[in-house]
Amino acid sequence: MSPAPDRSGGSTTSKGERRPRDEAFKAKEDYADKAHLLELQRAVVDPRFRDVDWRTIQNYVGETVHVTRERIHYVCPAPGDVPAMMDGLMAAHRRMERGDVHPVVHAAVVGYGFVFIHPFGDGNGRIHRFLIHNILARRGFSPPQVMFPVSAAMLKDAAAYDASLEAHSKGIMRLVDYTLDEHGAMTVQGDWSDWYRYPDLTPQAEALFRFVRLTIERELPEELAFLRRYDRTKRLMLEVVDLPCPLLDLFIRACLQNGGRVLARKRASHFASLTDPEILGLEEAVRRGYADDDASDA
Repeated sequence: MSPAPDRSGGSTTSKGERRPRDEAFKAKEDYADKAHLLELQRAVVDPRFRDVDWRTIQNYVGETVHVTRERIHYVCPAPGDVPAMMDGLMAAHRRMERGDVHPVVHAAVVGYGFVFIHPFGDGNGRIHRFLIHNILARRGFSPPQVMFPVSAAMLKDAAAYDASLEAHSKGIMRLVDYTLDEHGAMTVQGDWSDWYRYPDLTPQAEALFRFVRLTIERELPEELAFLRRYDRTKRLMLEVVDLPCPLLDLFIRACLQNGGRVLARKRASHFASLTDPEILGLEEAVRRGYADDDASDA
């Protein structure tokens, strides 16, 4: 099941990972309640598709493979079941916070439980990954003031992420009977609520433990290496000229996007006040700063 598309009875396109504003993320704030989840949904989706409550239509996750054919990966719970299921998920969240459930298990239950309920018309996948971050932070699993980049590990290993979703969705798809009309609106036949209400989330917890391990072994070292090179580059650049931080960041991006040199038009539009020797010195600082650590330290 593809993690990117969110669907509500019609065709949509895959979206990039668009996180809530940095200032909205407070590590110790609890986002697993209705008011905060609605706030998050409004933050991550196009304003035209913001929800004011849980969804009231039957949605699904899928893709258009032909003008007259849809490939359905997951049929979401009936809209009438969503309020009670979300109440149950949030109650389970509060019980796990008061208990001694491992933080990764807690995050898996709430994060995956949320995306399997799919309570909104759009943005469910992004909010599901945000909730995992939020719970790990609240439970003290990740260091204070550090954004533990587990969602990066999930999205980079798309096959394993899909498998973690399909461990639930494939079982549902073998059971649920549905029809689609010519407009892509879905009708589900029968009552399948118990299969959604009492899922076995063991595969998802195991998958999240693996993603956490990948984050520690791969994503964090890469993030730290980037920050180390960025800090080193800024220090070298300030030895050439004392640029304001926004201009300094722009210069770094301009260099990195063009193989270590600033394009003439970019220089004319943003760095016209710099002399030729300053431009050359700053470009050399960027090249040295972003060189391999061993080479730059030599």
